[in-house]
Amino acid sequence: MSNKTYIIIPCYNEVESVLRQTVQELLDLRYEPIMVDDGSQIPLREMLSDMPLHILRHPINLGQGAALQTGMEYAKRLGAEHVLHFDADGQHRAEDIERFITTLDEGYDVVLGSRFLRHEDSGSLPTRKRLLLQAARLVNLIFTGVWLTDAHNGFRALNRKALHAIDLQENRMAHATEILSQIRHAKLKIKEIPTLINYSEYSLRKGQKISNSLNIILDLILRKLL
Repeated sequence: MSNKTYIIIPCYNEVESVLRQTVQELLDLRYEPIMVDDGSQIPLREMLSDMPLHILRHPINLGQGAALQTGMEYAKRLGAEHVLHFDADGQHRAEDIERFITTLDEGYDVVLGSRFLRHEDSGSLPTRKRLLLQAARLVNLIFTGVWLTDAHNGFRALNRKALHAIDLQENRMAHATEILSQIRHAKLKIKEIPTLINYSEYSLRKGQKISNSLNIILDLILRKLL
């Protein structure tokens, strides 16, 4: 593992017990988390003051896209060789990170997690969410020309080239489509690899809602027109 690998975790009003477990699993594997507190009511510096973390804070809530971009800008200043986007709600598995980094080292610029490359990874997916994700794949294809097996999977790995090529302008969830557009524009080499998502009542509650998905599509259309 490179000592220039950083794990960027956007956070907004997270449950402390879940967040602590998520972060501790990363620390146990000797990864360096960059926590981006996106205007939480209780600042992360108060909640996690006893843990050795990089903690950044937005004074107001800007959205996940903005939090990821803040984390990436900070990682650039640290001289990052690899960065990973990782959720705060316990969905992603710390033990999968090594596979993402290994795949980057095989010559890829961006590695994306997919819930649909192995049957065992998609079996626990709620039907409603499965349908939403399939619709999102089509949205990605229409707006970016990139056809993936999964959509809006927040588990991603970027090498140094990709880190410096990507500059997210979509502050909220539309960033998941925007990043694909920027990957294609920069001609970055991408690969999907299988990953298991650990769904819980908490993570499903924080996940994408159909109404918000419609807002994402509207944001993308408006950006195309402007």
